[in-house]
Amino acid sequence: MSAQLESLPLRKQPGREGRNAGMALDLDWIAGLQVNRSAVERRTATLVKRRTVKKAWQAAWLLKAVSCIDLTTLAGDDTPGRVRRLCAKARQPVRRAVLEALGAGDVSLTVGAVCVYHTMVETAVAALAGSGIPVAAVSTGFPAGLSPFDLRLREIEASVHAGAREIDIVITRGHVLTGDWPALYDEVRAFREACGPAHMKTILGTGDLGTLRNVARASVVCMMAGADFIKTSTGKESVNATLPISLVMTRMIRDYQTRSGHRIGFKPAGGISTAKDALAYLILMKEELGRDWLEPTLFRFGASSLLTDIERQLDHHTTGRYAAVYRQPMA
Repeated sequence: MSAQLESLPLRKQPGREGRNAGMALDLDWIAGLQVNRSAVERRTATLVKRRTVKKAWQAAWLLKAVSCIDLTTLAGDDTPGRVRRLCAKARQPVRRAVLEALGAGDVSLTVGAVCVYHTMVETAVAALAGSGIPVAAVSTGFPAGLSPFDLRLREIEASVHAGAREIDIVITRGHVLTGDWPALYDEVRAFREACGPAHMKTILGTGDLGTLRNVARASVVCMMAGADFIKTSTGKESVNATLPISLVMTRMIRDYQTRSGHRIGFKPAGGISTAKDALAYLILMKEELGRDWLEPTLFRFGASSLLTDIERQLDHHTTGRYAAVYRQPMA
């Protein structure tokens, strides 16, 4: 499997991507954005039919997917014990025996980050000490994003102080629905300042935005305001990550890079639960943005159950049989 792994190198924790400095709000650019829904849907419908990976190549791509997972627990019944177990899994996401059977026993494989609520940040930071795996905290009144503005800022600052190296903030969707782009820009800019050294992932809540044009406009405004990543969803909306939404957002990332010179990361979240889904998103990133966006510095999956299915697929690759879900460590 060495050739496959060489084509998709698995680095333990790549160097951090340079920060997005943002730019002045360009209302003309926003007003001129148009999205052809039928063309977007045709493109994504044919994407995975025209591009596929099989056998050892598929196993290598799935290992790459593991390295890009934000392993997440955002439940009301989270406990320190659950978070510590999640962090242990983050350190060793695929069983050593499976890696050795794949010929990847010497690969130092971890997930991209562990994502938790603010109250669990200190627990996660302690559990991951020395691993190089960052802790990401959801913030700003997640998932609705409607708590008082000063409380949202203080929540960001508290999570950074507790050791979170990444902050997933939630925008006010009402600013998008009413077309109040200056208000959205100022809000995200303030969140970026509150994040300080922590990288900021901006959750658009795309299932609440109504149209793909709104998704495109919100993506651009958030990048102008300094977002290091743009993220589809909280995972709590009725519609979360989809390939058409993701195609629109990745093309806005490409346009922003052309105009500003800054590379912005992308994080689809919510509803991505199978290895097949993961491969589709990796193919999308490779085709639309290029090889650089197959690293955790620029691409993450927001997922809680995806890792279990990837492990089952890797197990099948080595044994020819699917293990029961309950046999997986995180099931």
